[in-house]
Amino acid sequence: MGPIEGLLYGFGVALGFQNLAAALLGALVGTMIGVLPGLGPVAGVAMILPLSYAFEPVTGLIMMAGIYYGAMYGGSTTAILLNMPGESASVMTCIDGYKLTQKGRAGAVLALVAVGSFVGGTVSVIGVMLFAPWLAQFGILFGPAEFLAVSAGGLLVLSRISGGSFAAGIFPMTLGLMLSTIGQEAITAQNRFTFGVLDLAQGVELVAAVVGLYGIAEILALVESRIASRPPVPVRLREMMPTATEWRRSVPPFGRGTLVGFVFGLLPGPSAAMSSFASYRLEKAVSKYRDEIGQGAVEGVTGPETANNAAATSSMVPLLALGIPFGSVTALMLAAMMVHGIQPGPLLMVSNADVFWGVIASLYIGNVALLVLNIPMIGLWVSMLRVPRHIFLPIIVVIAVIGSYGVGNSMVDVYVLVLLGVVGYLLRKLDFQLAPMVIGLVLGPLIEKHLREGLFMSDGDLMVFVESPIALSIWAMVALVMVGGTLVPILRRRRG
Repeated sequence: MGPIEGLLYGFGVALGFQNLAAALLGALVGTMIGVLPGLGPVAGVAMILPLSYAFEPVTGLIMMAGIYYGAMYGGSTTAILLNMPGESASVMTCIDGYKLTQKGRAGAVLALVAVGSFVGGTVSVIGVMLFAPWLAQFGILFGPAEFLAVSAGGLLVLSRISGGSFAAGIFPMTLGLMLSTIGQEAITAQNRFTFGVLDLAQGVELVAAVVGLYGIAEILALVESRIASRPPVPVRLREMMPTATEWRRSVPPFGRGTLVGFVFGLLPGPSAAMSSFASYRLEKAVSKYRDEIGQGAVEGVTGPETANNAAATSSMVPLLALGIPFGSVTALMLAAMMVHGIQPGPLLMVSNADVFWGVIASLYIGNVALLVLNIPMIGLWVSMLRVPRHIFLPIIVVIAVIGSYGVGNSMVDVYVLVLLGVVGYLLRKLDFQLAPMVIGLVLGPLIEKHLREGLFMSDGDLMVFVESPIALSIWAMVALVMVGGTLVPILRRRRG
């Protein structure tokens, strides 16, 4: 079916009572997670992952997607009101957002952010609707060599561009790949690295690993930090109407942020955070009011916030069309598909059309829900910011433990949760990136599968992985990113 027919079919799926409730609940819960300082979309999706297994596959994925883009919106609230980003994609919002709050324009800025998030998300969904089917048709040409290049090459690129030094990405990626080898080997059914623990025969439980790495590690970091939380500025509904000048100045950043965010969402790496930073730099370069940006200008808020919501939406393209996650949240969604027995990849649009088009249609619904519900509910989100940490942090820990234990009813998963929580905390303290570790854990079995298939088909000839023009082109681009990312800082230091 074509994009229009597919979208109509998707609305038929997404507007079912259970799926509609999942989209609305996901958007609200995601906003709440984004509002609470220290939590982010990855921790939120990870904690909801066990619950998604109780639903139909499309319902669980719709809820997870809602949490993702809801958290993108919610993170801006604390950035604007408290100068404290709710998640990494809202870091740039703090610069001008809090200065506008000090000028008494908090309500107007929050309204503009809500509209910008709606514009970026909605336009990006149109791009997903048009681009994903085309990419899926192209992906049908892929074999083991091409899928290995995309999955392994994308993982290498992600580890290189996720931030920090070369080792900051490669080392966690290696740990993730090592963890993915624990359990029963797919072909011979032999147990590997289980050390006699039968509960590890099924491998490291992804829910426990991710909740530990992000949720528990984040809580440990919050407990360690003794930064006193400042009371949020009260925002009344009547204060949320921007002036005509603020509307006029926000329209160009809406457009530029949408374009930047959509493009970054198609690339490996922390797309929402990178698109937010790129949009801010773009506004500093091209805006007519560039001299005001950094001192409290609406362009410094509306551009980045539009971009990160557009990126959160367009990041669904490689997941739905190729079955390759380029971020931690989409990696969790891929894991949910695999648990439900859904084969991700180019044939998803044919074999599970309800999942493919239902998720895309739910993005429209979720973006409308964010706009309609969150502006009247801003007072509730501000009230949540007054809840002391010593109350909501223990609640989050209890939810994390119950969720991890409930997946397999095994105490081993709780031990994994605690152990990887400590590991994640230590890695953060040492400035290592956690996203490559999570995606390495998810993609490890797929990389091994494609590698074995290619070697079986070629009778062990490794050249099969570079004989295809598509695979060779992908590896060439990966090599360019890896080598270029290493040489550019060296050349800059020499010039300096």
